[in-house]
Amino acid sequence: MTIDNDSLIEAFWQARQQGIYFPPAYNDKLTVDQAYAVQLGLIERRRAAGERQIGWKVGLTAPAIQQQFGFHEPVFGCVLDSKPSGHVFAAGELIAPGFENELCMRLRVDLSGTIGLDEARAAIDVVYPALEIIETRGPFTEQIALALADNAQQKTVILGAPMPLPADLATIEARVCINGQHVVTGTGDAVLGNPLHSIVWLASKLAAFGRGLKAGEIVMTGSFTRQFPITPGDRIETVFSGLGAVGTAMSA
Repeated sequence: MTIDNDSLIEAFWQARQQGIYFPPAYNDKLTVDQAYAVQLGLIERRRAAGERQIGWKVGLTAPAIQQQFGFHEPVFGCVLDSKPSGHVFAAGELIAPGFENELCMRLRVDLSGTIGLDEARAAIDVVYPALEIIETRGPFTEQIALALADNAQQKTVILGAPMPLPADLATIEARVCINGQHVVTGTGDAVLGNPLHSIVWLASKLAAFGRGLKAGEIVMTGSFTRQFPITPGDRIETVFSGLGAVGTAMSA
């Protein structure tokens, strides 16, 4: 039996009110389009309850990760919160948290539908060195559709100082340190070859759902590295070459 989107949104909303983000009854039951419909419907309800959408995220941008999860394209989620670099989370504040190292781009014009790289570049106002803070609120790897319905792991984003968009995004390095120890260095070409491709993909994908990108919104374009967990007492800093640093921490 096919369940209409309104009924799905209501069921997921009721589950969310009980702290259930991956309702087990819907394991292996949702198509990707249904998952996005639920995600967008839940965001509308959260906005009606007083939250404010400030932008979007693009995830699963690395080909190896797409292959791992059986996806042929990236995924999107909605961003409803940001915090400044240096923010400290309380221990226990987040659900199974982690972070990704990304460039966040703020738009100066609206974008929608099919666009090219040059149009995407011209639409960028500023770029921030950024960390996406994620929560694993259910069996993400086993139930990707439910993860998309649950807004693709998004919790908040940490933003460094805004900078002009560099000419070459593919060669920017992100040097990641946890508790003062260097753990990995990634480059911009890990994000679909160039983080601007995330903007191009997102504009086209949102159009299929009757949505578009708006001037003033931010877009998290995808991680330069793998995802890392956050544990109490951790101090995190990522330095993006030519763009500066961004950091966060969690109390012990």
